[in-house]
Amino acid sequence: MTDYEVTETLDVKGQNCPMPVVKTKQTIDKLEEGAVLEVLATDPGSMSDLGGWADTTAGVELVDQQEGDEVYTHYVRKTE
Repeated sequence: MTDYEVTETLDVKGQNCPMPVVKTKQTIDKLEEGAVLEVLATDPGSMSDLGGWADTTAGVELVDQQEGDEVYTHYVRKTE
């Protein structure tokens, strides 16, 4: 069981670096504090790219990442 509820889903499947991070930032900026954005990506690099971005960006927290067969799912919480 997770300790977060998805507020919105962003589909960036088929897009490569840096677009998953760019689109995630654009979308998270529009959400309320506490919202959780689910990001669906097919770029394997998104695992490290989104993690690195969240680590160096104030106001966001990477709460979970899941690696599927073809889709990488990321959960980002807006913290401020």
